Amino acid sequence: MAQTIPADVPVHDEAHHEESFWSHYVFSTDHKMIAMQYMFTGIFMGLIGGFFAYAFRMQLAFPGVEVPLFGVVSPNEYNALITNHGAIMIFWVAMPVLIAALGNYLIPLMIGADDMVFPRLNRLSYQIFLVSAIVLLASFFVPGGGFAGAWTFYPPLSSTAEYSLTPLGSSLFVVAIALEFAAFLMGGINFIVTAMNSRAPGMKLYDIPMVVWMIVVASVLFMLSVGPLIAGAVMLLFDQNLGTAFFNPERGGDPILWQHLFWFFGHPEVYVVLLPALGVVAEIITVFARKKLFAYRTVLYTVFGTGVLSFTVWAHHQFVAGIDPRMAHVFTVTTLLISVPLAEAMFVYIATLYGGSISLTTPMLWALGFIATFLIGGVTGIFLGASGEDIYLHDTYFVLAHFHYTFFPIAIIGFYAAITFWFPKMFGRMMDERLGKIHFWGTIIPFNFIFIPLFVLGLAGQHRRIYDFTNYPDLAAYQPIRVFATISLLVMFSFQLVFFYNFFKSMFRGPKAPKNPWQANTLEWTTESPPPHGNWKELPTVHRGPYEYSVEGRESDYWPQNEPA
Repeated sequence: MAQTIPADVPVHDEAHHEESFWSHYVFSTDHKMIAMQYMFTGIFMGLIGGFFAYAFRMQLAFPGVEVPLFGVVSPNEYNALITNHGAIMIFWVAMPVLIAALGNYLIPLMIGADDMVFPRLNRLSYQIFLVSAIVLLASFFVPGGGFAGAWTFYPPLSSTAEYSLTPLGSSLFVVAIALEFAAFLMGGINFIVTAMNSRAPGMKLYDIPMVVWMIVVASVLFMLSVGPLIAGAVMLLFDQNLGTAFFNPERGGDPILWQHLFWFFGHPEVYVVLLPALGVVAEIITVFARKKLFAYRTVLYTVFGTGVLSFTVWAHHQFVAGIDPRMAHVFTVTTLLISVPLAEAMFVYIATLYGGSISLTTPMLWALGFIATFLIGGVTGIFLGASGEDIYLHDTYFVLAHFHYTFFPIAIIGFYAAITFWFPKMFGRMMDERLGKIHFWGTIIPFNFIFIPLFVLGLAGQHRRIYDFTNYPDLAAYQPIRVFATISLLVMFSFQLVFFYNFFKSMFRGPKAPKNPWQANTLEWTTESPPPHGNWKELPTVHRGPYEYSVEGRESDYWPQNEPA
């Protein structure tokens, strides 16, 4: 795909001066270091979000019993745990890891650039994101504790002191969200401008690797959808601290207005984090099936269609909120329509696998696990898109199970797929394949044991906000299922220790990685592992797209010589 530029062309040259610890690790403008900062911050926040899940699942399985490492979970603590677990895993884990970390690391390397177009803005985006995480963590320690009104932040639980038990925690929560959004707006500008304007000579739009396209489209969706929610967050802060009544029904406000503002952003947000994971899977399956991506342009048009449709489905979250029944029919139709392009993308991925010479490496196992689990999430979402059925299932554990079958493949499986695939490029060493496969099976099997039983609880009518089910005779009979799901969670968490051991041991003592250990076909594999400052000594030029031919022109070995679909 690439070769070095001729000698008569000006050579890429950077000032490689000696850097101090602070300039290299803390105040760096190198896109690779900023990617590492985002990734490790996201992992740290994921540990906190996972601990919260452990604490409230233990309360559900063993109500009133002291939870190891936490203590007895009170009702308000329970609400704070589930609220902050959801917010952390979406805004402080999925977004920094899948968009910011992968976007920062991969976009310049995969398009043949030496860095982001705006490196100082890139550094500022991480610094603001870090401040947002600190503000969120600080909210747990103020009087009253962290916000406990659900991650959707619905008024009046979030807007007025008489309804909120944590008024200061509520305000800090809103400030943290606003700071995080500002950080990702800065990052999105960088991703879009860099991908569109800094491609290597010869790289056309349809030569851009799929994961780069996915991150760019996700950034566009975020920028187009977040404005109304930022405006709503300002209004909410005014309600909390200045006595306004935008969302207070007792004084003429409208709490349903917040639901519209939130979900107009909230549903595109699902695709903001989904699309980078889809791009990761596309890169992995083409490498380990030894085939070009089936119907590259079809996938691309599918992504564009999904992005447009994502702005037309938000009110299916509000079928029980008093929405006009005539509009409910409209949003039922649009919800069903948006499943079409996503199903098409899944079929394209399966077609890519069909007839391939498949190698079941650790990254490939994660990619296949993503496809299988995400399909379950997609199918169960069809039930919730039907307005009549949603009246019964709304806010039950069926919704919770569906959401986790959608979001766990995106945030967790997508991350593990990406890190195991690009680890050799990031750190110049190979991970242990045996430990990687143990970690995969120790994660994917307990995950299904956790959430498939929750579909049963949801169909039985279990509401997602109830703290202790022993007072509900009909639901108390299902207590063994709650215990089984919680034990499965503990098993899954224990296998994450295998990942961390493998990750850090391999980072420092793993076998040295060659430039291209997977025989992949995109530009990042043509530079050293790990890439030097500036990525290449001489910037590459592109002659063929990544899904048309194999590395170094070995068409017969890897990619067919026929024209791309």
